[in-house]
Amino acid sequence: MKYEIKGAPMPVAICYLDPGESLVTEKGGMSWMTPNLEMTTNGGGGVGKMFSRALQGESMFQNVYTAQGGPGMIAMASSFPGEIMAVDVSQMPIVAQKHAFLGSETSVNMQMFFQKKLGAGFFGGEGFIMQSFSGRGIVFLEFDGSVIDYVLAPGQTMMIDTGCLAAMEATCSIEIERVKGVKNMLFGGEGLFNSKVTGPGRIWLQTMPSDKLAEVIAPYITTGSAR
Repeated sequence: MKYEIKGAPMPVAICYLDPGESLVTEKGGMSWMTPNLEMTTNGGGGVGKMFSRALQGESMFQNVYTAQGGPGMIAMASSFPGEIMAVDVSQMPIVAQKHAFLGSETSVNMQMFFQKKLGAGFFGGEGFIMQSFSGRGIVFLEFDGSVIDYVLAPGQTMMIDTGCLAAMEATCSIEIERVKGVKNMLFGGEGLFNSKVTGPGRIWLQTMPSDKLAEVIAPYITTGSAR
């Protein structure tokens, strides 16, 4: 499968399928396509898989688009200002935040990823459950704002503000640390906890999580509605 990612700040992933080749998307993920793509909606592996996706913040159903009678094209647009990242999980499984999944080749396996430590799940910003992608092929993930990546050496750590961890290679580990000092916790404006990610592996950080953007614009929306 060939693809290209265009546009900013609302990018789109345009995928070019060979005859008989298929692409999996989230429910409603298709933006435009050639007329020779055949769509099939299914649960992607039965009831267990359906509820697994629901817990990950995704739709219970998925759409599979297959090119019939010749090559085809399908586009998947981002739902939020940010970036779309294409990752080849054949080289390394990846763990991503909830709602990151945009689409993938059918050979990519999506599963729930449970935080090993409860604290990381409840206070780490992305909830107790994240998404794990493995198998073979390309997965398309959408992140909020701009994305900055770092490669952590074995034992090297990065302290990350709540919600800014977009994805990490499966070799990384995550836990939470409480902000030190009562005054820092109460008046520092950085919350009570930070996420601590330890290498080895690559991590991707997003600059504007959707919940933080909502906090920024909420006062203006309230003011506008009151007029």
